[in-house]
Amino acid sequence: MTERSASRRAGPILHLRSHDAAGLRLAAIVIRPEDEACGPLRIDGNDHQPRRIATLEGLAIWRFDFRLAPGAPGYEFEGESFPVETELSGDLRLGFLSCNGEEIGDLDRDPAERDAMWERMRALHDERPFAVLIQGGDQIYADEVTQGHPLSDGWPEDLPRRAPTEEDLEDLAAHLRAGFVRRYMRGLSSAAVAALMGRVPTLAVWDDHDICDGWGSLPEKATDSAVGRTLFRVAREMYLLFQHGAVETEVAEIFVDPTGGNLGWERTLPGVTLRAPDLRSERRRRQVMGEAGWSLLERPAPEPEKMFLVSSVPLLGPRLSLVEAVMWVWPGMQKYEDDLRDQWQSRAHREDWKRALRAVIGLREAGPVTALSGEIHLATRAEMAAAPGPVHQLVASGIAHRAPPKGYARGLGWLGSLGEGPLSGHPIRILPLPGMRRRYVAERNFLVLERTGGAWSAVWQLEESGPTPPLAI
Repeated sequence: MTERSASRRAGPILHLRSHDAAGLRLAAIVIRPEDEACGPLRIDGNDHQPRRIATLEGLAIWRFDFRLAPGAPGYEFEGESFPVETELSGDLRLGFLSCNGEEIGDLDRDPAERDAMWERMRALHDERPFAVLIQGGDQIYADEVTQGHPLSDGWPEDLPRRAPTEEDLEDLAAHLRAGFVRRYMRGLSSAAVAALMGRVPTLAVWDDHDICDGWGSLPEKATDSAVGRTLFRVAREMYLLFQHGAVETEVAEIFVDPTGGNLGWERTLPGVTLRAPDLRSERRRRQVMGEAGWSLLERPAPEPEKMFLVSSVPLLGPRLSLVEAVMWVWPGMQKYEDDLRDQWQSRAHREDWKRALRAVIGLREAGPVTALSGEIHLATRAEMAAAPGPVHQLVASGIAHRAPPKGYARGLGWLGSLGEGPLSGHPIRILPLPGMRRRYVAERNFLVLERTGGAWSAVWQLEESGPTPPLAI
């Protein structure tokens, strides 16, 4: 057996549904072998019973739905206390991460190496608790799930020569589902991940590797094929279940678009809004989002206070269109076409990018906006000029994905030095992290966002260099 055996147990895993004067409304999922019962969850001496929301691959997924009032210490489950931060109106600490895995062989990695940055985040939580954990995409790397089935072995390059039957596609779906479950269970059963997710409510937006490398930027004959649509259907089912603790019939309760065509979400906490458009569900080769996605990005902020806007790929970036323009000159560079087309800065998305930047400028007029992004396996930051002050972008990418070569970071830094500004009067600058010389840092990393005395700051936790000095945002 080449893959590490995935655990058969995980949870509790907290998902943030909402917050209001009555406190936090949460869902907690617990995953156990399907022949094993799930006991109650206890709050203030009262037992809450779970309901089974899914059974798959010999596993039962149980869910508790409950509230924690402001000041409540947390909950108990299976004899263990799980403290949860419930006082959110004053000082506040949020975590942001992305890219929890690798494209090839992720299940075979040494857990201590793979989860080293999760351990660091757990230690920080023990010092001062996080209130919410924001996951910015690529929470799993599903690239290998298509391997081992005759319909999908060669996908996306090779499509089946004959139209598959419904029976063929259901067999493929079962194969894909098993692969997704192994990868989700590998991550969620990690000791460091479990310690955090049982105590910190999570919010997750997906990116391409949660489906497959380059989803939406691949040739449409592949994504629109029967194999491609089956892959997307299963990936969506697994994303809802493992990253939101939900099933398809509950989409309208959790996401902004009631039709479910776009899985963008928004949550409000005291003094701060968390907004995350879905950049994958409606993506096409020449389209980042459909109108459902744009309606979330472009709608006014609910209050003129702090907004964190999650863009799974960096909204403010270097002039990647220059690379696209010359990539055909060098043999072998064409394999990166889908990666470049994934970016807002692609020539194919120029008008969409301008539209997104105009939307963010409109939000900035109402209050401070900071974009949070992942995807590039590097740490960096950027600013776009706007009134009454700049829009900040913070990129934290690679909590588990190993860093690319330093030369890659230097090359992007050179592109970043050229400047970019598709909207007149709103130049974009790629800037070094606090205390750093270069614009991009090739180390595994995650972000800590803190509100202290009403002022927000950001600190990158870098694997080798340690924490950066705080950046006022």
